[in-house]
Amino acid sequence: MAFRLHAAVVLPADPTCSVVRDGVVDVDDSGRISYCGPAETAPTGSRAPSETRRLNGILLPGLVNTHAHSPMVLLRGMGGDLPLLRWLREVIWPAEAKLRPGDVRAGMTLGSVEMLSRGVTTSAEMYFHAEEMAAAVLATGARVVLGAPIIELPGLRWQAMLAETERWIDADGLRFGDGDRVELTYAPHSAYMLPVEALEAVASSADERGALVQIHVAEAADEDTAQRAEHGSVPALLEKVGLLRGRLLAAHAVHLSDADIALLARNGAGVAHCPGSNAKLASGIARLTDLRAASVAVGLGTDGPASNDDLDLWEEVQLAAMLARLSTADATAVGAADALLLATRGGAAALGRDDIGALEAGRWADLVHVDVDDPAFATGLDVPDEQLLANLVWAAGSRKVTDVWVAGERVVADGEPTRIDRAKAQADVAEAAAHLR
Repeated sequence: MAFRLHAAVVLPADPTCSVVRDGVVDVDDSGRISYCGPAETAPTGSRAPSETRRLNGILLPGLVNTHAHSPMVLLRGMGGDLPLLRWLREVIWPAEAKLRPGDVRAGMTLGSVEMLSRGVTTSAEMYFHAEEMAAAVLATGARVVLGAPIIELPGLRWQAMLAETERWIDADGLRFGDGDRVELTYAPHSAYMLPVEALEAVASSADERGALVQIHVAEAADEDTAQRAEHGSVPALLEKVGLLRGRLLAAHAVHLSDADIALLARNGAGVAHCPGSNAKLASGIARLTDLRAASVAVGLGTDGPASNDDLDLWEEVQLAAMLARLSTADATAVGAADALLLATRGGAAALGRDDIGALEAGRWADLVHVDVDDPAFATGLDVPDEQLLANLVWAAGSRKVTDVWVAGERVVADGEPTRIDRAKAQADVAEAAAHLR
């Protein structure tokens, strides 16, 4: 059913991060935006929706989490003081070997609920038992860009995992579910966990189907030693095997040279910047300002909730800006508007999507309402645009997210999910996690 949201402030996430006072967003009966702009120029009469809902706060696009392993809520807090490679080999991979399909569904359900309650409507996921993850997201009402990992480990053959991805895409298409809620992708884990022939096979298969490829790239300084010695860098290797020919999302992308950045830019690759996880695991600080200067599409990611340890993308918004300022010794390197766009429009661009991440006619109505009855907004909404954005980004964050819509459907109301019993989701994770210790 078509409806109108009339808010005190609307943030469309257009390229200049405009602030629309007394704004309106119209949603058509397919769940897409038909108008976004000032109330005074909104459609009237028969062209206007018959229902209007008034909001007292700020309306903005749903945030886009460009890199996550959300079922790892099951492993939250495990091995939290280890560096990346020891953490994976000694703690995470042994625990994951015990995972059952139902465990992953429980983890993804709670992870999805956690993200929705913080205004994250889309997440790009890479994890095992991906069909269970899709079912979980379709149940919560969120949106997911999903890839089952392709990896070479004892008992796991990359050929079989690639064939399973091909089978699923060929059967269901790249997108399915109400409101195109699920997009299927290829998810080769990394260059250091796969032989060159596997990367070549993924590149060919994904290119044939027009699918996005998600892959960890240059996350830690010591993970890709052999690949760098033989090929010069991981991005150079990705170019050699053909992965840069198509749609590619490079997760983390911390240890890049100038030539690597230029290579990603030239091929239109996206980057998922994960400042919180990278800081916690001491992996390094990605060159955000250089990536942006080269016009690389950059979004923000939480990474997994066992390496971050939450799924609150607002924290990444703050960390991305602060670490960029700190690493460049420039307090103007990334402003509040820049940071907010990384989590919305920028995240969509990094995923190669033009149907989410902004409030524009034709995009899906993935919307977030932030209540302003909070000390962060004690100075009111009638402050300069720059101050309003600063208060939202630096002071409020996810604390006052009250309502969330995905494809025009209200999936969070007054801070609680509308489709899922949060207490039951938490209890299901507690039960599933018990046998992983």
